[in-house]
Amino acid sequence: MNPKTVSVHIVTYNSADDIIECLSAVLAQDYPVKKIVIVDNASTDGSADKVRAFYHGLNSNSAQGATTAQGVADSAGSSTRTSALVLLENEHNTGFAPAHNQAIAGTNTDYVLVLNPDLTLAPDYISRLVACFEANPRIGSATGKLLLKADHSLVDSTGLRMNRARRAFDRGAGESADLWNESGVVFGVSGAAAMYSRRMIEDICIEGEFFDADFFAYKEDVDVAWRAGLFGWQAYYDAEAIGYHERGWKTSGRSGKAMFIKRISYINRYKMIYKNESSRRMLLTLLYSLPYEIAAHGYSLLKEPKLLGAWSSFFSQWTALKRKRRYIQEKTKRQGL
Repeated sequence: MNPKTVSVHIVTYNSADDIIECLSAVLAQDYPVKKIVIVDNASTDGSADKVRAFYHGLNSNSAQGATTAQGVADSAGSSTRTSALVLLENEHNTGFAPAHNQAIAGTNTDYVLVLNPDLTLAPDYISRLVACFEANPRIGSATGKLLLKADHSLVDSTGLRMNRARRAFDRGAGESADLWNESGVVFGVSGAAAMYSRRMIEDICIEGEFFDADFFAYKEDVDVAWRAGLFGWQAYYDAEAIGYHERGWKTSGRSGKAMFIKRISYINRYKMIYKNESSRRMLLTLLYSLPYEIAAHGYSLLKEPKLLGAWSSFFSQWTALKRKRRYIQEKTKRQGL
């Protein structure tokens, strides 16, 4: 029986400080990786050049290595169990969601690992997650125990959870890793190191998109998790699959984030709720979220009034949002879920 194929997809944006460590860990996996796809979103720090130099260096040390360059696409064979690397260089920053859709469209593997460039995997991360999928065909997404690089005793994420106000959080973030040793089904998986089955990808795509390209970045993984659950798929957390994430120690407080980022993160929650929440539950969700909405919008009016300008994005995409909502709700009803 042929083993299931896996591709690893990484989107870089000024990721030169992290990408080589990330790639080295992918190449060190104990499970064969058919293809690595890197989409560089117009980095200005030489991220793409660093990737090319790294792979050319590997090839120069191997009689079996071969490199071809074709404009913005650069494919390289290596002496490892990884058969190919594809580097796609976008002329402008298309965003996390569209860039990953771009990578997904360019592969046909059984499983896709969406990986952040600032994340380093333990050597058995992929093999453990593949085993989870193979043990249960209902599993459409999986993740491992993601720890903070700067302190391996603390959790970055063990999957996603969502409260009744439809606010999503990383499970266990900042807590002791020892508290999260039980594997099991979760609401969803963080896009930092998420493995998805091709069967699920094809089942939940809308208009050819797995991640909603209108999200650009932020909460696109939550949106996918919600939609997948509505369509009957399970997400799984394997406590023995380990990854190490830089995120928790690079991010500053709210004051350190650009307004552009704040607006995207803010409005994507409402896009997600509008698309995925059923009509019969919408009023209940509004009631549960009312205290949060009052507090959050009161703060915004006083401290960050420009944040509310994000609603222009919502209304400019209104037609597309309605179309996507109709598809999701009708498919959910047809499946009796």
